[in-house]
Amino acid sequence: MTEPDDKNLTKGRFYKAQQEAGFAEAKASTTPQTQDPAYRLAFLDSEFLLRDELRPVRFQLELLKPEMLLEEAGIGSTLVMYGSARIPSPEHVEAVRATATTPERTKVVERLIAKSHYYEEARKLAFTASQCAIVEKDMRQFVVCSGGGPSIMEAANRGATEAGAESIGLNIVLPHEQAPNEYVTPSLSFQFHYFALRKMHFLLRARAVAVFPGGFGTFDEFFELLTLIQTGKMKPIPILLYGKDYWNRVVNFDALAEEGVINANDTDLFRWCETAEEGWKHIVDFYELDCG
Repeated sequence: MTEPDDKNLTKGRFYKAQQEAGFAEAKASTTPQTQDPAYRLAFLDSEFLLRDELRPVRFQLELLKPEMLLEEAGIGSTLVMYGSARIPSPEHVEAVRATATTPERTKVVERLIAKSHYYEEARKLAFTASQCAIVEKDMRQFVVCSGGGPSIMEAANRGATEAGAESIGLNIVLPHEQAPNEYVTPSLSFQFHYFALRKMHFLLRARAVAVFPGGFGTFDEFFELLTLIQTGKMKPIPILLYGKDYWNRVVNFDALAEEGVINANDTDLFRWCETAEEGWKHIVDFYELDCG
């Protein structure tokens, strides 16, 4: 029997994959042939998709899924915020201090606590950007995006939430527990297997990046961004580097220039910041925005 849609010239003639999957499930039988994994539809066969040979396919899936969902959500550009997963929020300072049981640990903990004000600056920067609610061509701009984890990442998502805005979290699967913080918008909370694809998604929509004190992960993200702009692979964007004392203690930028391995003006790729206000002002001035 001919269905009404069968005469529609604009309708596709093939069934969607979801429909085909439904057909396969409805017609499933219990013969030896249909019970063997070889008979499963390839796109429904998780064992097959997890084989080493399918790594290129998994790469493509991790590229496509967030890209498609962010586009559908109307995310035009992002304000990306990098930083440590260990710096405590001001309200958790005493709880962290209580974990120091040795003199050596006490020194480390007090240094982390001394940086807790950056949690507040990250939260305020995210709040300010989100409150501006810039929309161009029906796409939301400067949507806050973090790694989705605790500490500075939590502060970013928290600031957006307090401004009544959605925010993105790009989480990563790790051997130890790594769950999204409670402030990430559920429909914009993504989980990655590959660090490389996660870092790509951080920068695909980035129109500004704020970098707070952090460890290996923050270094990795920050220096890859610098490299992309330094080499001309990416157009310049505002890079806000928070914590001049910290960064100058752990990285000698001047020595890199003196040794000739970077140009002296390469340090102009980023802007030193200490407060949310000066960071946001740099973004506003760079793009000549109306929202101050």
